[in-house]
Amino acid sequence: MIYGNINNACFEQQAAALPKALGSALRYLRSTDLTAHPAGRFPMELDGVNVVLQVMDLTTNPREALYPEIHHKYVDVQFSVSGGTEKHTWYTDDGRRTVHSDALDTEKDILFYENDPAVPENTVYLNPGDYVIYFPWDVHAPGQHPDGQPSSFRKIVLKVPAAACV
Repeated sequence: MIYGNINNACFEQQAAALPKALGSALRYLRSTDLTAHPAGRFPMELDGVNVVLQVMDLTTNPREALYPEIHHKYVDVQFSVSGGTEKHTWYTDDGRRTVHSDALDTEKDILFYENDPAVPENTVYLNPGDYVIYFPWDVHAPGQHPDGQPSSFRKIVLKVPAAACV
């Protein structure tokens, strides 16, 4: 998992240190105003790599209402565009969790695990301008209330093929 902000003074050095496809994704997020972009799922190309742009207008939920997820074909670059704070929890996949539903071998490329209170989770908060990058081994539960109160937010997820990040 990698966390940062597109307005960081060291942004360009951080983007340059990543695999080219991820650096291109972050530069796209920094240079493109997505506040008025229609919501939905849009295939696109960034520097020769086919990615998927997801534009979502969401409301936060309690942690208990969300299932932790992973993706194997794609790396998630999640970016907060506007609105309230979004809390994420995450941990490293050890392959020992109980599966809730498995759609990894479909176009959705997502597997949900059952919630397990015994699993220690790390926490990160996304505010406008913040991004987080989740790799296939990063189990994550985004979209949580930061303080127990629902808040609306706009989020972008760039789905970058994992194969383009090695």
